[in-house]
Amino acid sequence: MNERITFEEFRERVSGGIVTEGGSCPVTQVTRMLQGKWKLQIIYELCVQSPLRFGELRRALGEITNTMLASALKELEADGLVHREQFNEIPPHVEYSLTERGRDLLPVFCAMANWGLKYIP
Repeated sequence: MNERITFEEFRERVSGGIVTEGGSCPVTQVTRMLQGKWKLQIIYELCVQSPLRFGELRRALGEITNTMLASALKELEADGLVHREQFNEIPPHVEYSLTERGRDLLPVFCAMANWGLKYIP
């Protein structure tokens, strides 16, 4: 479904439930895709600097474990938000970047930043 709605249309339709062709609410689907402690932070770090190697991403996130990072990256990749590129060199390494679909979330981050600038001291 490639339908786009304006904010005004969203406000009008949200009380009646916005439903996709598949019968689900797109807001619910997006929140499920991005839920978890680390996914939004991973996407943010890949917005700031991309591509990043696994270790660089882990250092940027601070307290995340290797297992949690690997799991979140696999889920983000499966959802088409993150691209994983493996380099079969010596030493081998992997780089992560946002896909076009992932980059399409950048206006959401911009809106979050504006909200934060307005309400968070």
